[in-house]
Amino acid sequence: MRKFLLLASIALPLLAQQTPPMGWNSWDSYGLSVTEAEFKANASWMAQHLKRYGWEYAVVDEGWYLKNPEAKPGAFQFVMSGDGRYLPAVNRFPSAANQAGFKPLADWVHAQRLKFGIHIIRGIPKGAAAKNLKLAESQFTSAEAADRTDTCPWNANNYGVRNNPAGQAYYDSAAKLYASWGVDLVKIDCIAADPYKGDEIRMFSDALRRTGRPIVLSLSPGPAPLEKAAELRQEAAMWRISGDIWDHWQQWPKQGWSQGLMGQFTLAAKWAKYVGGGHWPDADMLPLGHLGPRPGSGKDRESNLTPAEQRTLMTLWAIFRSPLIMGGNLTRMDAQTTALLTNEEVIAVNQRSSNGRAAMNDGNQAVWLAKGSTGGEVYVALFNLSDKPRSISYPIQALGLSTSGMVRDLWERKELGRQVLLKVALEPHAAVLYRIRP
Repeated sequence: MRKFLLLASIALPLLAQQTPPMGWNSWDSYGLSVTEAEFKANASWMAQHLKRYGWEYAVVDEGWYLKNPEAKPGAFQFVMSGDGRYLPAVNRFPSAANQAGFKPLADWVHAQRLKFGIHIIRGIPKGAAAKNLKLAESQFTSAEAADRTDTCPWNANNYGVRNNPAGQAYYDSAAKLYASWGVDLVKIDCIAADPYKGDEIRMFSDALRRTGRPIVLSLSPGPAPLEKAAELRQEAAMWRISGDIWDHWQQWPKQGWSQGLMGQFTLAAKWAKYVGGGHWPDADMLPLGHLGPRPGSGKDRESNLTPAEQRTLMTLWAIFRSPLIMGGNLTRMDAQTTALLTNEEVIAVNQRSSNGRAAMNDGNQAVWLAKGSTGGEVYVALFNLSDKPRSISYPIQALGLSTSGMVRDLWERKELGRQVLLKVALEPHAAVLYRIRP
C-alpha cells in the first residue's frame, strides 16, 4: 500500500513554496480563542498595509473547532461532522453555519488577494473514535484509523492515526475537506518533534497532494531532528527548527519549551544548508508589537523584546530565510513595528538571497553572510550577542570582493560609501544588516 501511495503522489502538485512564506498567524495574539471578526480585522490590515511587501497568508491557529476555548482541557466542547472531522465553531465563526465550514471565510480572504491557512493537531478526534464513525468516502471507520495508544503529550484531544489504509483514508478525508474550503496552508502540530511522527507526516503530505490543490504544509513544533532533513524537504514546505519562540532573549528558566532568541542562532546555523528549493526551515512566528488581547502564552502585553532585539530577530530571520509569520496583533500596530515589517530591502534578503550561513559565532558576536540576487552583491549581518556594548569588525576582503566594496545599511536605508572594513558599535543584543557591492 505504501509503495502505491508514493508512486501515486509523483505526478501530483508538490507542496513547495518557492520563496519563504510571509503572513500572519492568530496564536500570539489570540491563543485558542480568535473569532471571525478578530481574524478579519487583522487580515484586512495585512491586505491594506502589508500585502504590497509580500505578506499574504492569514492563518487561523489552534482551536477553531472549540465552542468554549476559554474552558480548561477536559471541558472543551468540540464541533465535529458526522464522519469525524472537526468543523469551525459557528458561535465564533458565524459564516461557517450550515456546515459551510471555512469556505466562506476562505473566499473572503481570497477576495482580499490573500491566502488562507488553518492549524490542526495531528490525529483523529477521540470523540470520533469513541462513536466509531464511518469515514467519509471510505469503507473504514474512525476506530480502525485511531491509534488509542498514542496522544499528543501536551494536547490529548486526538488519538494518533495508524499507519494503515484506514489511517490514510482519514487523512485523505481531512485533506479533501480543507481543499474544498479553499485552504492554502495547513500547519499540523505535535508532529515534527517530541515525538517526531514520520509516518503521519508522510500520510498527511500524501493526502494533501492527492487533493490536487497546492496547499503549503507547515510542520510544528520543533526542534525537528536534523537527521530527518531530507525527509522533511521531501514532504513539507516548512518545518520548525525550535520550540515556540516568544518575546525573550534567553531560555525561560521555568518553561523550557519556549526557545530564547539567543538560542536560535545556533539552531539556524545548523539548518542553513537545507534552506531553499521551495522548502524552508522555520524559526517560528514573530512575537513583535502587541501580543494580545488573549495571547497563547502569558498576559496581554507589548513585546518584551527591546527595540534592538526586535531588529536582531528580523535580521536573523531575513538572512537565514525563515518563513516570516507575524504573531503580533496587526490592529494594534505602532510605527516602530510597522517599520520592521515594511523594509523592502530587508524583505528582499529573506525572499531573494541565497547561501545564507553563519561565518562566525563566538558566543559574544556573530556574523552571517548571504549572496545577493544580482551584480555580485553580498549581504552581511553583524550581531552583538553579549549583554554589553561591543564594537564588531569584519573585513570586506573576506567576502571575496577584492579589497573594498560599496556599503549600504539596509535598516537605516543609508549609503555608507566604499569601505575596506565593516566596523560598527552595537548596543547589547543589537544587529546591523549591510549590502556590499563590488
